[in-house]
Amino acid sequence: MPSVTATARRAVAAGLSAAAVLALTTGCHGHTGGRPEEPATGVSPATPSAVLPDTGPPPPGPGGHPPCTPEMLKFHAGAPHRPDRRMLLTVTNYSDRTCDFAAQGYPLLRFGDGRRPALPVIEDSRPRTAVVLAPDATAYATVLTSAAGGPHGRGPHGGKFSQFGVALAAGTSPVQVGLADRTPVRVDPHTAEVTYWQPTLDAARKW
Repeated sequence: MPSVTATARRAVAAGLSAAAVLALTTGCHGHTGGRPEEPATGVSPATPSAVLPDTGPPPPGPGGHPPCTPEMLKFHAGAPHRPDRRMLLTVTNYSDRTCDFAAQGYPLLRFGDGRRPALPVIEDSRPRTAVVLAPDATAYATVLTSAAGGPHGRGPHGGKFSQFGVALAAGTSPVQVGLADRTPVRVDPHTAEVTYWQPTLDAARKW
């Protein structure tokens, strides 16, 4: 039968081993003693943040290119290239991207009261394909400032304008364009019309 002393020694050794294991376990969890560390609240395993797909540039319009926007363009309104009720509007692409007028094939022009509807387009002036503007390229539109039989816009609804609004699409804010020589042009907003954008000056002069 083991002696009381040997039994006591074994009990003490077992107690020391358990204490050592507890100390090692506590050290691995970064706790130095006292009340056990409480787990963090509301923390779940890390998951990658949702990454939105890279959609790239705006989708191309019906013409295969992004639509032309005002910040890409420079407008110029010149004196009539003919003496009979005509004014020439040009637009140049000074950006480094090609764009087109496929979505809106003609400029939306407003003279005078901004609440007045845009000038109607001359349907027969529609080009065969949408006008595409490469960098530094220019497109043209002719503005008929009054009806063919009218007194050159001098009727009761006519007036002189040195600037007018140009919008590239319905529902967008117009860009104010002033005449190059600052000489007002007489326009009858009730009978004036505009052509589609034309790819060349010669095409615009036909109207």
